[in-house]
Amino acid sequence: MSDPTPTDTKLPVTIITGFLGSGKTTLLNYILQNFEHYKVAVLVNEFGDINIDSQLLIAVEEDMIELTNGCICCTINDNLADAAYRVLERRDRIEYLIVETTGVADPLPIALTFLGTDLREHTQLDAILTVVDVSTFTPAHYFSDAAMSQITYSDIILFNKIDLLPEAEVDELEGHIGSIKAGARILRSQYGKVSLSLILDVNLAESGSSEKTLTAPAPSSTHLNSDGYMAVSFQSDRPLSVKKFQQFLDYHLPDNVFRAKGVLYFDESPKRHLFQLSGKRFTIDDSEWKGSPKNQMVLIGRKLDSLFLIQALNNCLTR
Repeated sequence: MSDPTPTDTKLPVTIITGFLGSGKTTLLNYILQNFEHYKVAVLVNEFGDINIDSQLLIAVEEDMIELTNGCICCTINDNLADAAYRVLERRDRIEYLIVETTGVADPLPIALTFLGTDLREHTQLDAILTVVDVSTFTPAHYFSDAAMSQITYSDIILFNKIDLLPEAEVDELEGHIGSIKAGARILRSQYGKVSLSLILDVNLAESGSSEKTLTAPAPSSTHLNSDGYMAVSFQSDRPLSVKKFQQFLDYHLPDNVFRAKGVLYFDESPKRHLFQLSGKRFTIDDSEWKGSPKNQMVLIGRKLDSLFLIQALNNCLTR
């Protein structure tokens, strides 16, 4: 395909990928708060995890949020190309595009959306960045087509949560990753904090070795089924018992649940509780209810026993 648009007028694109709970959204929030050189657009699957201060909001549409610092966030809604073209309609106001993938996404088809379609005339893939939670990098978490593809096709690998692992083990992991992906830029961070000049506007994807990698045959599109990844949803209008829910987390949460998030309604509290779990670590933040209190939670993992999980959570309910 001919390239009618000069390279320096194309919209640079960074793809941020990484396994469930690795810290992609934490990195994304950090970028939004500190990316001063450009007005950036972010494509996400849902707004819920993005920490946007209400004072920064200018306008909120059904699938787009505009901020006072010139940035916008836009949901993908199952069609990445359409979302990218919606951003390109604001090309005169947007100077950089970041795409955040889901935790079990293969980045190759996403990259090819920008490299192998008409979008190539308007965008330039800058880099594929993979976030790795070094504290949970185990075969159980990463022995899958999707997770290994995230490393294989990456230009930059960000070792996150390095404060949770001894430095010697981080060094050992770096050697292991280097044997899988030779030549990748490996960086280290805590809470996704890294010099943005090292990860954005670096022109790695189309000038480095990954140009050849990205033209390799795509893995099977059925990798999610073969890997056994699934999500279990739980909802209830009845409140949870704090003590019973804590016992569930301590003693009954299966190891193959890698990620969970949702809104929790506790019998002992009038507050709305935003719940986030990664591995065995979790956080609960309080806010006020804007509607009727209820529990809504999604648990994500591999080969989950949905009946067991739903029954175990039902056992945590009161009243």
